[in-house]
Amino acid sequence: MAAESRGERRTGLLNGFAAYGMWGLVPLFWPLLKPAGAAEILAHRMVWSLAFVAAALLAVRRWAWAGELLRQPRRLALVAVAAGVITVNWGVYIWAVNSGHVVEASLGYFINPLVTIAMGVLLLKERLRPAQWLAVGVGFAAVVVLTVGYGRPPWISLCLAFSFATYGLVKKKVNLGGVESLAAETAIQFLPALAYLLWLTARGESTFSTGSTGHAALLASTGVVTALPLVCFGAAAIRVPLSTLGLLQYLAPVFQFLLGILYFHEAMPPERWAGFALVWLALILLTWDALRTARRTARELSARTLAAAPADIVAPTEPVTPTGTVVRQPEGVASGSEAEPAS
Repeated sequence: MAAESRGERRTGLLNGFAAYGMWGLVPLFWPLLKPAGAAEILAHRMVWSLAFVAAALLAVRRWAWAGELLRQPRRLALVAVAAGVITVNWGVYIWAVNSGHVVEASLGYFINPLVTIAMGVLLLKERLRPAQWLAVGVGFAAVVVLTVGYGRPPWISLCLAFSFATYGLVKKKVNLGGVESLAAETAIQFLPALAYLLWLTARGESTFSTGSTGHAALLASTGVVTALPLVCFGAAAIRVPLSTLGLLQYLAPVFQFLLGILYFHEAMPPERWAGFALVWLALILLTWDALRTARRTARELSARTLAAAPADIVAPTEPVTPTGTVVRQPEGVASGSEAEPAS
């Protein structure tokens, strides 16, 4: 049983690394699609993503959720909002990468947990712990420093962070799995995206129809590039604690940041390094507080379990099943973290 549990956890970690690794390396893919513009790439991403996930769901016969969703207008409206927000997120990200702003795009996913926390306070009236307040304050200072460094607000980063934080908030309310959610969202995006591609074709401006076969194949593969990390993420999410996913999520912006500097050779003047350093300090504070809170919650849960045990039974340090198998206490959730990037 323990060996099986370790195997499942190892499988989950490998899938988690695969998912965030693919999201982190995706800046290498979008430039391959030139000379297609960001709008054309975005439209192809919507169309081919739906084709890919529809085929996957058809193969596994997972369609019951669609009928339930259609009978719930409120959830359907939320899916439409999610589709609109992720359209903005995808479009800005593709444009940023192909316009030489990979580092600034990576910053958006570094500050996303801080934006998520801020939105929780403003919209959901959540209460923050002192360390979380400090992290948000340091994050705000980082944006000020970066604004001075860039000579303008880091609007690409802010747009990506706020759009994805909004997307995460809406997705929590919709409560659909990653692949099902992508299918529902791209179903809403499909007709406008297809109409735009047909319009481009009619004007003779579609690189899909005028370019090479290899270029057309790359555009079609945007569906795989979008959906495959989600499949790996889904496999990881059911096998490893959310606190682990909360830490793994930083792999994607780290890879993107390194690609921006080392591969795309984007400039990093001292003031930009200072701004990023403040962001990383805020994330360290946030992660430390989340892990400390998770450990304290686990200890309190264990203490309550011991207190509730009958006096004539010597309770073990961890709960056990009637067969004597040790049951590990779940690890806590990394507060304020969104584990599923949308780049």
